Amino acid sequence: MFDGFALDHIDVGAATLRVRHGGSGPPVVLLHGHPRTHVTWQQVAPALAAEHTVVCPDLRGYGRSSKPPAGDDFSGYGKRAMAADIVALMARLGHERFAVAGHDRGCYVAMRLALDHPGVVSHLAVLDGVPIGEALARADARFAARWWHWFFLGQTAKPAEPVINADPHAWYGLGDAVPPEEREAIYDPATVHAMCCDYRAGLRGDRATDDADRAAGRRITCPTLFAWSTRDDMEELYGDPLAIWREWADDVQGVPIESGHHMAEENPQALTTALRALLRR
Repeated sequence: MFDGFALDHIDVGAATLRVRHGGSGPPVVLLHGHPRTHVTWQQVAPALAAEHTVVCPDLRGYGRSSKPPAGDDFSGYGKRAMAADIVALMARLGHERFAVAGHDRGCYVAMRLALDHPGVVSHLAVLDGVPIGEALARADARFAARWWHWFFLGQTAKPAEPVINADPHAWYGLGDAVPPEEREAIYDPATVHAMCCDYRAGLRGDRATDDADRAAGRRITCPTLFAWSTRDDMEELYGDPLAIWREWADDVQGVPIESGHHMAEENPQALTTALRALLRR
């Protein structure tokens, strides 16, 4: 797993990120989703490393990265803070400009990188997600039935942590195909709390930031890929989800990936092909 990659813990100021990095060539950062760690990229990262320097961190709060305080407004787990971590990480590794791909919750961090730091992001890939503000603006009974965990994890009146920590395996239902490290991460109460804070930030500051950018007409200017899993519910919920990203990005192309939600694990070959095509644009 990750042959030839270094494993480090790197202080980025507000957090310390565990990161694997390897390969050579133009740099690309791969950002995982919930409840995964950087290990989700174990098949994609080595394939890209033949042509690129590949950097795979655990996002703050996830895996074995540090767990900073959330703050009263949960901005400690806002995507703006997570994006700033990645800019600092890449600077520490000697990269001033890089491509970024993010899946699930990581796609919101990747999007925020492209909007807040356009000078450092050369290419953007957003995988299995539409902007948080767009998702919540379209939330209906169908969305609530399928994505109810957004609201369960995100509310604070009856915190989700005791329910999850009572039986993490039953809650997440991670099968034997999931790497042991990723199964172990969900048994850490501090990680569970941080992941809930990620969702709490999503319903608050992250949505407000998206809505403010939309109102101001801010757009993503770098070459962008939107890839979605054909056996997930992107098309069922949004019809043509690519049309949503066209409202945000000047140069966006869409690619369906034949897989369930965790495309990097279920169809790494197709995802790698799509990412290579983006990185050559």
